[in-house]
Amino acid sequence: MIKRLRRRFVLIAAGSLLIVELVIIGLINVMNFAQINSREEQLMKIMLDNGGEFPEFFKHKENKQSDFSFDDSGEPPPKPVEDQDNGFFRSHMDISEETRYQTRYFYIRYNGSLEPDVINTGHIAAVSSEEAVKFAERASAVGKNSGYIDNYRFSVRETSDGGRLFVFMDCREDMATKQRFLLMSAGISLGGYVLVCLLIIVLSGRAVKPFIENYEKQRMFITDAGHEIKTPLAIISANTEVIEMLSEPNEWTGSIHNQVDRLGGLVANMLRLAKMDGESARLEFSEFSMTDAFVDIAEPFRTLAQSRGLSLDIKFDEGIRVNGDEGALRQVVSVFIENAVKYCDEGGSISAVLSRTGSGRHALIEVTNDCADPPEDTQRLFDRFYRSDKARARENGEVKTGYGIGLSMAKAAVEAHKGRIGCRTGEGKITFFARLRTDK
Repeated sequence: MIKRLRRRFVLIAAGSLLIVELVIIGLINVMNFAQINSREEQLMKIMLDNGGEFPEFFKHKENKQSDFSFDDSGEPPPKPVEDQDNGFFRSHMDISEETRYQTRYFYIRYNGSLEPDVINTGHIAAVSSEEAVKFAERASAVGKNSGYIDNYRFSVRETSDGGRLFVFMDCREDMATKQRFLLMSAGISLGGYVLVCLLIIVLSGRAVKPFIENYEKQRMFITDAGHEIKTPLAIISANTEVIEMLSEPNEWTGSIHNQVDRLGGLVANMLRLAKMDGESARLEFSEFSMTDAFVDIAEPFRTLAQSRGLSLDIKFDEGIRVNGDEGALRQVVSVFIENAVKYCDEGGSISAVLSRTGSGRHALIEVTNDCADPPEDTQRLFDRFYRSDKARARENGEVKTGYGIGLSMAKAAVEAHKGRIGCRTGEGKITFFARLRTDK
């Protein structure tokens, strides 16, 4: 149980960390992609607004020598006048005078007759005029005003004379940047995730240590108390026998014997459950016939069921063998059928079935009984000492016996065999089942 708790803690912590990292990586890359795409869109807009070209960002004087000379007064020449519109783009997009030379683009302008009027490939070396026309034809076939063709982003705009302007920009560097950023962020996050997971595994022992200490104290208390209770029970039973020897047995002495037996069974179950939970407990696994064990346990319950006005139908597949602790799995069958006999509706029927699954790799134990008013939370039936209010109902003035410990023992036994246990309800019936791996 401690190992399962520690494993569950590690899985929950690692899973939560993975979700957080995926969200962070996703947001970072989405923001990076959005920023790059926004820059591309604005560059395309600038070129479309300027007929396919980048505008001049500064209006220089024709005589550039004035940039380095002084006039007769000894004062430096006046600074160039900045274009206000282009200054807006530069301040919002970090576009400089070098952007037009760093950007690889080409454009094709069609006249009103949809004939190529201007083909400009002077700003890119990888595309010729013929290839530019083919790119424009492919963009027309797409039927959209913007998109991607190979490594080029394109935008289309209608011109004032009824023609069309196609602008293409080489985005392979932006694509590579996106890919590098994605791979880098994923690699760093993966390394950090593995490191943190290792730390979680190493430190998980400290995280669950308080629980382990409390649990061990509780288990030791149950074990010590169980052994201590055995002594007064033995004395009470012996004294009752002496009373019966001195006088005739009566209903009072019989009641004492019954209660001593019930308490003795409860103590034995508590000690057995504490042993199964202990880290030092080891089940003795061996190959045995699950079919024979099932029949041996189920058949004696026929008489008990008939004495209570119930019918018990037993079905099984031949030759089912399991590698496990035979005693523990026999107890699972016993708990299921005893529970069904105890809580079956008056005059109802019980079905105990052992079968192979479709693949034949698992054995399925199913015990079903009539239950017109099943518990609402069936999974809690496997909790220790849990008994629903319906299970406490009286029949003919007699309280149904049980301490809510049998099913928890069955669950511990099945889980120790790496199996699955559960309960389902429907159509006025309740079914307890256990799925175990077979030696196929």
